[in-house]
Amino acid sequence: MKQGYRWPLVGLHWLTLLLIVVAYVIGSLLEDMTLSPLKLKLYAWHKWLGMLVLFLLPWRLLLRLTDRLDSTAGLFPWEARASAAMHGALYLLLLAAPLLGWLQSSAAGFPVVWFGALPLPDLVEKDRALAEILKGLHAGSVNLLLALVVLHATAALYHQHFRHDGVLARMVPWLRSKP
Repeated sequence: MKQGYRWPLVGLHWLTLLLIVVAYVIGSLLEDMTLSPLKLKLYAWHKWLGMLVLFLLPWRLLLRLTDRLDSTAGLFPWEARASAAMHGALYLLLLAAPLLGWLQSSAAGFPVVWFGALPLPDLVEKDRALAEILKGLHAGSVNLLLALVVLHATAALYHQHFRHDGVLARMVPWLRSKP
């Protein structure tokens, strides 16, 4: 039986986590900053990271759907259902959070120029009231995403340290047993 996911999926998994954490930290810093060139640069980086998460998502989904690893092997039926629900919610939020950020930026009248070179289209017309609503939805989706990431990591650690069933090793290659 195959012990873990293929390296492209493992790499995208950890890259996505890194992008989310860095984007969150930058977003948190922006809240208390006064308008300055640094703040504008950090906003650009925050948007670039979010768009990268969004644009990598189809590749992640394709790799996940084509991987032959039985992700439910060794799980109780309720664990398999919980795992499927968790992964579905994570993928939905990996789509929703950056998309809501892009919508918010469009509604606020600030274009997204990916990596300073590729202008992305505005998704909605400039509308300050809508921008405020979208700001709250974006923040809420990010907070929910982070809560699910913590729950996801907690479940993986539970499997590693209490169930000893190799679930964590699927995404952490150095934990895999040698053939």
